[in-house]
Amino acid sequence: MGDFFQNGTVSTLHQIGRVGLESLEERITKCAVWRPVSLILPSLYSELEDQALPRIVNILIDIGYIDRIIVGLDSANEDEFNQALNFFAILPQNTKVIWNNGPRMQSVYAKLKEEGLLTVSSGKGRNVWMCLGYALACRDTDVIALHDCDILTYDRALLARLVYPLVEPNMEYEYTKGYYARVTDRLHGRVTRLFVTPLIRALKRIVGFLPYLNYLDSFRYPLAGEFAIKAGLAMVNRMPATWGLEIGLLGEVYRNCTQRRVCQVDLSIDYEHKHQELSDDDPTKGLLKMCIDIAISLFSTLAGEGVAFSDGMFRALKVTYQRIAEDAVRLYEDDAAINGLFFDRHSEVKAVETFTKGLDIAGQAFLKDPLGSPCIPSWARVTAAIPAIFDEIKEAVEQDNKVSA
Repeated sequence: MGDFFQNGTVSTLHQIGRVGLESLEERITKCAVWRPVSLILPSLYSELEDQALPRIVNILIDIGYIDRIIVGLDSANEDEFNQALNFFAILPQNTKVIWNNGPRMQSVYAKLKEEGLLTVSSGKGRNVWMCLGYALACRDTDVIALHDCDILTYDRALLARLVYPLVEPNMEYEYTKGYYARVTDRLHGRVTRLFVTPLIRALKRIVGFLPYLNYLDSFRYPLAGEFAIKAGLAMVNRMPATWGLEIGLLGEVYRNCTQRRVCQVDLSIDYEHKHQELSDDDPTKGLLKMCIDIAISLFSTLAGEGVAFSDGMFRALKVTYQRIAEDAVRLYEDDAAINGLFFDRHSEVKAVETFTKGLDIAGQAFLKDPLGSPCIPSWARVTAAIPAIFDEIKEAVEQDNKVSA
């Protein structure tokens, strides 16, 4: 039986029908005439040489409803930037590569830092934020979609399903969050399965009823990197700059948008991308670093909702989380067994132990500095401080792509 269950406070759009991709894309193409769509691809230069991105680009060639493609390129020197321009030149859409390491963009970043509007020097959060800024600076897009560049199972349907709820005039959504099952011969998505969801449910037990926690618990895959957003909402959202990007962005959407205008959509039955190491003995990298940043981001948003944290509360949270996560291991073991999937109980338990360690580190860090790493300001604030910033960003990007082409 197809899954049509609606859980929580966020609309869930499932894959249960037999609507053909061609008819879906035809409808999007008609709607995109008055609701133009831009696509953001945040990328490291190294991803140009991986298996996933070349395949993604070859598929994007034939997608006509995308008006503009914005590539946010990090960790690239001048020669690598020129290679990136050649790499993306086959795309027929209006395509621009933002060379974040280039002198023109570095000058823009320096100006933002001088005004106290930017404290981070690099990272995916800054990359995505600047790509959104450039899309807004073009002043001719209504829907902005984003997906990662490491999706090994990428197909046309993923992008179509991601943008459809925002371009369809009979729907009223302003933000779409993707979700999917992370399954091959085993269950993946350890941070979501064994950390984020158990942590949210542990907080619900300790804090009690809180609309924000119910909202978060409604998302089937809150760490998914795929989302689409209306330009107006993108203008007022701040941008987290750490591994807490996805959770933090959900928090910004919660602050700035009514929940009835938020949905999650099933993007793919078969989804696979690169996996991070657990890094159980190094809190500066891997999944341990990820869970620390996610927890701190979550605590910061909850504090903004009026939740008062203390040493005692974090001790109780640690114990409650670990119990819920250990119970989850058993449930996933049973789920794997009935579906004939490989399941390594030892590695799952080890992941829970590592995430418990990360939760402890995050709690101590939050109590020491509740403000933590501040979010990058919204573009509404930035343009209020520097009215000409959009023109400067657009000029820098245009000159980089013109001179180096």
